[in-house]
Amino acid sequence: MRGAREQRGALDFETQETRIVFDEQRKIAAIEPVYRNDAHKLIEECMLIANVATARFLEATEQPALFRVHEGPSAQKLENLRAFLGELTLELPGGLKPTPEHYQSLLSTVEGRDDAQVIQTMLLRSLSQAVYQPDNGGHFGLHFEAYAHFTSPIRRYPDLLVHRAIRSVIRGRSKSAHVSRVPGAKGLRREVIYPYDMAGMLALGEQCSMTERRADDATREVDAWLKCEFLKDRIGDAFSGVIAAVTNFGVFVELHDLYIEGLLHVSALPGDYYHFDQAKQRLVGERTRQVFQLGGVVAVKVARVDLDDRKIDLELADGASSKRAAGAGPRKPGEGAKKDKSSRERSKKKRKTAQKANHESQGQPASNKAKSNKAKSDKAKSSKAKSSQPASSTAQSGQTDVKDGGATKKPKSRKKTGKSAAAKSSKRASSSRKER
Repeated sequence: MRGAREQRGALDFETQETRIVFDEQRKIAAIEPVYRNDAHKLIEECMLIANVATARFLEATEQPALFRVHEGPSAQKLENLRAFLGELTLELPGGLKPTPEHYQSLLSTVEGRDDAQVIQTMLLRSLSQAVYQPDNGGHFGLHFEAYAHFTSPIRRYPDLLVHRAIRSVIRGRSKSAHVSRVPGAKGLRREVIYPYDMAGMLALGEQCSMTERRADDATREVDAWLKCEFLKDRIGDAFSGVIAAVTNFGVFVELHDLYIEGLLHVSALPGDYYHFDQAKQRLVGERTRQVFQLGGVVAVKVARVDLDDRKIDLELADGASSKRAAGAGPRKPGEGAKKDKSSRERSKKKRKTAQKANHESQGQPASNKAKSNKAKSDKAKSSKAKSSQPASSTAQSGQTDVKDGGATKKPKSRKKTGKSAAAKSSKRASSSRKER
């Protein structure tokens, strides 16, 4: 079965799932990773076979039923993915319609690289979400032409609808070459056992897709609250983490060994203005050229935990900086050094000018020095005489004129802002939390 999966080119992402272990007080004792062994994989393959057989049966009997449809990536997501891969000198073949084989070949190419996990994350994010609908569009990720959910009718309503569709064929009055009925079993009217048409199935598909997203969101909300409760007594503690997502307002860091994510807001990054590079999935400091990139390792400490909003705010640990993601490639020649180079050249020119002036001053004849000193003395006397005169002209206008390179200018009054930089920073941090 595993060989058949590889032969058809189904995607095989290695994702890390976790489970929460509670203590006797119903508090989180630990968050542990879940590892899939061969037994898990065997059961999963058997479930896939059952779901595919069900989808083929529904297609053959032309029953209006819900298929599990997973379409390929959109054009915009493909463009973003290829821009990211291009920075790593990688390429996803297939043009505007890549197949699962193209994805899987790229995964095989990067296997063993230090940045393989980062590349896999970007490949996953490029895929669309699966939905329930009566029009079969195939399953891109599993690379099946037809796929339906059949194995969990107790906990999933689409699976129950599929079971009802199969029962309507088995117990229906019309004959079917795809089923063998028990002798003597009476057929039941379709209106009684399966009162659904295509329009009804379309509405049910939209409803089930929406409730699935809502259930997933509710699960994540509870999970996030429990993790916030787990960290609320560890404010100030330092952790090592990996940058799991990059946005224009900060980076999300997943803490090692805890599998908990928190936001490292741009206002908590070292003093600089950071530009968001979507293609390379990184924030770059304008002046310092410091980089915070997807997959980079960073040392952080827990700054705040908000149980009501289920949010965790992080800060850089003292003296910490982001390490470039492994495999991110070397910096471009001269990157981050152009400003330093021009600054060094200006300083060098100033030193040469000062040295030249000093040499000329030392080489002046004594007579010239005397003339220079006399001229300075006359200038000082003249300025003293002017200062002793009454400032009648300025008093008449009620304003004081300021000399600036031979022209007179009125001094500009300063406006009082009443807002400190800290207040502005706090406002930006608050608005970013709302964005999340």
